[in-house]
Amino acid sequence: MKHFFKQMSLICLCLFALIGHAIADTLLDAKHAFDAGDYAKATKLFKPLAKKGNAIAQVSLGEMYINGQGVPQDDQEAEKWYRLAAAQGNSVAQSYLGWMYINGQGVPQNLVLAYMWLNIASATEKDSNRKQQAAENRDKTARLMNEQQIAEAQELTKKCTTNKFKGC
Repeated sequence: MKHFFKQMSLICLCLFALIGHAIADTLLDAKHAFDAGDYAKATKLFKPLAKKGNAIAQVSLGEMYINGQGVPQDDQEAEKWYRLAAAQGNSVAQSYLGWMYINGQGVPQNLVLAYMWLNIASATEKDSNRKQQAAENRDKTARLMNEQQIAEAQELTKKCTTNKFKGC
Protein backbone atom coordinates (compact mmCIF):
# COMPACT_ATOMS: atom_id res chain seq x y z
CA MET A 1 0.00 0.00 0.00
CA LYS A 2 2.84 2.38 0.84
CA HIS A 3 4.41 1.64 -2.54
CA PHE A 4 1.09 2.45 -4.26
CA PHE A 5 0.93 5.90 -2.64
CA LYS A 6 4.53 6.61 -3.63
CA GLN A 7 3.72 5.68 -7.23
CA MET A 8 0.57 7.81 -7.22
CA SER A 9 2.49 10.75 -5.77
CA LEU A 10 5.11 10.42 -8.48
CA ILE A 11 2.43 10.22 -11.18
CA CYS A 12 0.69 13.34 -9.80
CA LEU A 13 3.98 15.21 -9.65
CA CYS A 14 4.71 14.32 -13.27
CA LEU A 15 1.22 15.40 -14.35
CA PHE A 16 1.60 18.76 -12.60
CA ALA A 17 4.97 19.26 -14.30
CA LEU A 18 3.46 18.45 -17.69
CA ILE A 19 0.48 20.74 -17.13
CA GLY A 20 2.80 23.58 -16.12
CA HIS A 21 4.88 22.98 -19.24
CA ALA A 22 1.75 22.94 -21.41
CA ILE A 23 0.61 26.26 -19.93
CA ALA A 24 4.03 27.78 -20.59
CA ASP A 25 3.93 26.48 -24.19
CA THR A 26 0.42 27.88 -24.72
CA LEU A 27 1.47 31.26 -23.31
CA LEU A 28 4.51 31.32 -25.58
CA ASP A 29 2.37 30.33 -28.58
CA ALA A 30 -0.07 33.13 -27.70
CA LYS A 31 2.77 35.66 -27.47
CA HIS A 32 4.13 34.53 -30.84
CA ALA A 33 0.69 34.82 -32.42
CA PHE A 34 0.27 38.31 -30.95
CA ASP A 35 3.71 39.41 -32.15
CA ALA A 36 2.91 38.06 -35.62
CA GLY A 37 -0.32 40.08 -35.69
CA ASP A 38 -2.55 36.99 -35.55
CA TYR A 39 -4.78 38.51 -32.89
CA ALA A 40 -7.61 36.03 -33.35
CA LYS A 41 -5.27 33.15 -32.53
CA ALA A 42 -3.67 35.09 -29.69
CA THR A 43 -7.10 35.79 -28.18
CA LYS A 44 -8.07 32.14 -28.49
CA LEU A 45 -4.90 31.12 -26.63
CA PHE A 46 -4.75 33.93 -24.04
CA LYS A 47 -8.40 33.79 -22.95
CA PRO A 48 -8.43 30.32 -21.30
CA LEU A 49 -5.15 31.08 -19.54
CA ALA A 50 -6.48 34.43 -18.34
CA LYS A 51 -9.67 32.80 -17.05
CA LYS A 52 -7.52 30.32 -15.12
CA GLY A 53 -5.71 33.21 -13.44
CA ASN A 54 -2.52 33.62 -15.47
CA ALA A 55 -1.56 37.24 -14.84
CA ILE A 56 0.55 37.56 -18.00
CA ALA A 57 -2.36 36.33 -20.12
CA GLN A 58 -4.69 38.71 -18.24
CA VAL A 59 -2.47 41.72 -18.98
CA SER A 60 -2.11 40.66 -22.61
CA LEU A 61 -5.86 40.23 -22.98
CA GLY A 62 -6.37 43.64 -21.35
CA GLU A 63 -4.03 45.18 -23.92
CA MET A 64 -5.93 43.50 -26.73
CA TYR A 65 -9.25 44.87 -25.44
CA ILE A 66 -7.93 48.38 -24.92
CA ASN A 67 -6.55 48.42 -28.47
CA GLY A 68 -9.28 46.38 -30.16
CA GLN A 69 -6.83 43.75 -31.37
CA GLY A 70 -8.62 40.47 -32.15
CA VAL A 71 -11.54 41.56 -29.98
CA PRO A 72 -13.91 44.52 -30.06
CA GLN A 73 -12.33 47.55 -28.39
CA ASP A 74 -13.73 47.60 -24.86
CA ASP A 75 -12.15 49.69 -22.10
CA GLN A 76 -14.28 48.12 -19.35
CA GLU A 77 -13.23 44.63 -20.39
CA ALA A 78 -9.59 45.76 -20.46
CA GLU A 79 -9.98 47.18 -16.95
CA LYS A 80 -11.44 43.88 -15.75
CA TRP A 81 -8.41 41.89 -16.96
CA TYR A 82 -5.91 44.47 -15.70
CA ARG A 83 -7.57 44.48 -12.28
CA LEU A 84 -7.36 40.68 -12.04
CA ALA A 85 -3.66 40.75 -12.90
CA ALA A 86 -3.01 43.74 -10.61
CA ALA A 87 -4.59 41.84 -7.71
CA GLN A 88 -1.90 39.21 -8.24
CA GLY A 89 0.82 41.85 -7.91
CA ASN A 90 1.46 42.33 -11.62
CA SER A 91 3.10 45.74 -11.82
CA VAL A 92 2.42 46.19 -15.55
CA ALA A 93 -1.30 45.81 -14.91
CA GLN A 94 -1.02 48.17 -11.95
CA SER A 95 0.61 50.80 -14.17
CA TYR A 96 -2.07 50.36 -16.83
CA LEU A 97 -4.78 50.84 -14.22
CA GLY A 98 -3.03 54.03 -13.13
CA TRP A 99 -3.14 55.29 -16.70
CA MET A 100 -6.78 54.36 -17.07
CA TYR A 101 -7.64 56.37 -13.95
CA ILE A 102 -5.56 59.37 -15.11
CA ASN A 103 -7.38 59.44 -18.43
CA GLY A 104 -10.82 58.29 -17.30
CA GLN A 105 -10.56 55.47 -19.82
CA GLY A 106 -12.96 52.66 -18.93
CA VAL A 107 -13.19 54.03 -15.39
CA PRO A 108 -14.17 57.40 -13.96
CA GLN A 109 -11.18 59.75 -13.93
CA ASN A 110 -9.70 59.63 -10.44
CA LEU A 111 -6.24 61.01 -9.70
CA VAL A 112 -6.19 59.51 -6.21
CA LEU A 113 -6.64 55.99 -7.59
CA ALA A 114 -4.25 56.74 -10.46
CA TYR A 115 -1.58 57.79 -7.97
CA MET A 116 -2.27 54.74 -5.81
CA TRP A 117 -1.85 52.26 -8.68
CA LEU A 118 1.25 53.99 -10.03
CA ASN A 119 2.71 54.16 -6.53
CA ILE A 120 2.11 50.44 -6.07
CA ALA A 121 3.55 49.67 -9.52
CA SER A 122 6.69 51.67 -8.78
CA ALA A 123 7.15 49.74 -5.53
CA THR A 124 6.50 46.26 -6.95
CA GLU A 125 8.18 46.55 -10.36
CA LYS A 126 11.48 44.73 -10.63
CA ASP A 127 12.58 46.04 -14.03
CA SER A 128 14.45 49.29 -13.34
CA ASN A 129 13.19 51.10 -16.46
CA ARG A 130 9.52 50.26 -15.82
CA LYS A 131 9.99 51.03 -12.11
CA GLN A 132 11.36 54.47 -12.98
CA GLN A 133 8.59 55.09 -15.53
CA ALA A 134 5.88 54.22 -12.98
CA ALA A 135 7.50 56.52 -10.41
CA GLU A 136 7.75 59.36 -12.94
CA ASN A 137 4.09 58.92 -13.92
CA ARG A 138 3.10 58.87 -10.23
CA ASP A 139 5.05 62.08 -9.63
CA LYS A 140 3.47 63.78 -12.68
CA THR A 141 0.07 62.78 -11.35
CA ALA A 142 0.96 64.18 -7.91
CA ARG A 143 1.59 67.59 -9.50
CA LEU A 144 -2.09 67.65 -10.49
CA MET A 145 -3.23 66.84 -6.95
CA ASN A 146 -3.53 68.74 -3.69
CA GLU A 147 -1.91 67.61 -0.42
CA GLN A 148 -5.10 66.02 0.87
CA GLN A 149 -5.50 63.92 -2.28
CA ILE A 150 -1.88 62.77 -2.10
CA ALA A 151 -2.28 61.80 1.55
CA GLU A 152 -5.46 59.87 0.67
CA ALA A 153 -3.66 58.11 -2.19
CA GLN A 154 -0.77 57.16 0.07
CA GLU A 155 -3.18 55.78 2.66
CA LEU A 156 -4.97 53.77 -0.04
CA THR A 157 -1.59 52.48 -1.22
CA LYS A 158 -0.81 51.29 2.29
CA LYS A 159 -4.22 49.58 2.67
CA CYS A 160 -3.99 47.97 -0.75
CA THR A 161 -0.51 46.56 -0.21
CA THR A 162 -1.32 45.44 3.32
CA ASN A 163 -4.31 43.52 1.90
CA LYS A 164 -2.10 42.07 -0.87
CA PHE A 165 -3.96 44.02 -3.57
CA LYS A 166 -7.36 42.54 -2.70
CA GLY A 167 -10.27 44.96 -2.84
CA CYS A 168 -8.23 47.80 -4.32
